[in-house]
Amino acid sequence: MELAQELERRAAAEESPFRAQLMREDAARARSLALLARSARDRDAFLEQGRRLGWTQGDARTAELAPALTPFLEAVHELEGAGAGAEGEARVLAAWRELWRLRMERLIGCLSTPPVRPEG
Repeated sequence: MELAQELERRAAAEESPFRAQLMREDAARARSLALLARSARDRDAFLEQGRRLGWTQGDARTAELAPALTPFLEAVHELEGAGAGAEGEARVLAAWRELWRLRMERLIGCLSTPPVRPEG
């Protein structure tokens, strides 16, 4: 899958240590997904396992990513299962961009919301 290679290239050139680390972690997830797609007994098993790769801390908020994560996982499954070629790679990359956008939106939202302090 080209996504893992692209993320590794970008991580190597990234100036932000935070973004570079996220890209390295995502490259590892992409490689894991490719292996999982080839070994899962069926599509549903792949989707279930693919949702539990640490997309959010402890996967506590991964369900919030479903609108973008599910299409991404489906594109990976199709690419790895059917060998969809360049068109499949393009679908994976397009789905990835949407997943990345949504994850960053959620992450930044979490970081920018001040904690609630108890009264007293």
